[in-house]
Amino acid sequence: MSIGIPIKILHEAEGHIVTCEVVTGEVYRGKLIEADDNMNCEMSACSVTYRDGRVTQYEHIYIRGSKIRFLILPDMLKNAPMFKRPGSKGHASAGRGKSAIIRAHARGRGREGFSGGHRPQGRGGWQGGRGGSSRGGGGGGEGPSRR
Repeated sequence: MSIGIPIKILHEAEGHIVTCEVVTGEVYRGKLIEADDNMNCEMSACSVTYRDGRVTQYEHIYIRGSKIRFLILPDMLKNAPMFKRPGSKGHASAGRGKSAIIRAHARGRGREGFSGGHRPQGRGGWQGGRGGSSRGGGGGGEGPSRR
């Protein structure tokens, strides 16, 4: 069984400053030395803020993974390679928003000329939604005409 993306991100955070809150309410902030697949965390140069507001410094601390409520990791990890979608290089709109899709269609890279309900008819002709001839001219519909 393989590990999931959250655990992979936690491993990527090793060596960085992280913040960890445990189920009892204490907040630990320090350098993450090592984390294992059960989220057990070893930290150094750690400051602990207790629920009553007291702050204590520890040189070295170990936190059991089942007692962790949440972890705050560095923002730089949002660019980690495991967030990249596999096989999305060649697609015109991969990883981009709606405006990129619209631009791709405007350049003719989308579904060339297809729009709501219009289909190519026969050899080289287009027949619009209403009317139109069967010999290729396009007729009186809203669809594009090719003459």
